[in-house]
Amino acid sequence: MPENDTNAQKFMIRIIAILSVLTLLSCSSERKAQYHYKKALKHGLKVVNDTDTIRITTIDSIPVIKNDTIVWEKFITTKDTIINYKNIYVPKTRWQTRIEYKERVKTLRIEGKTKWKTAKAVQVVKYRTNWWVVLIAFLLGFVIRFILNSTFISRVRLFFRYFGQI
Repeated sequence: MPENDTNAQKFMIRIIAILSVLTLLSCSSERKAQYHYKKALKHGLKVVNDTDTIRITTIDSIPVIKNDTIVWEKFITTKDTIINYKNIYVPKTRWQTRIEYKERVKTLRIEGKTKWKTAKAVQVVKYRTNWWVVLIAFLLGFVIRFILNSTFISRVRLFFRYFGQI
């Protein structure tokens, strides 16, 4: 039995040694990043270094004594700074280009359908209602109804009798 324990211990030590060597030599995150970066460059990744210039303007004021008075003189200074940044152009996958193509076709179909529907929905107006005539007719009807009322006629008669006496 003691021989089996020593064999098991030796076996476990060998397994631990192999696992530790594998973990030390396996791909680190830096190696994975380099691998994926090189792979992306092969597939069309474009890294463009762009620079941009920014002008910073500052106003400085300094007190100066002139004729026993303090006068503030202003100086405008400008400084230029250059900023470097990387623009990365990532090429589209086949799946992305396929979806873009489908969307483009769908929008063209929808535009075609809407053009057809709007052209079909347009109606030509054959007649136009003259609303002034309707308004005048309404007012004329209202005035005639008021005139034909018996109280109005009696008031008109009374009016003429009153002015006839004067």
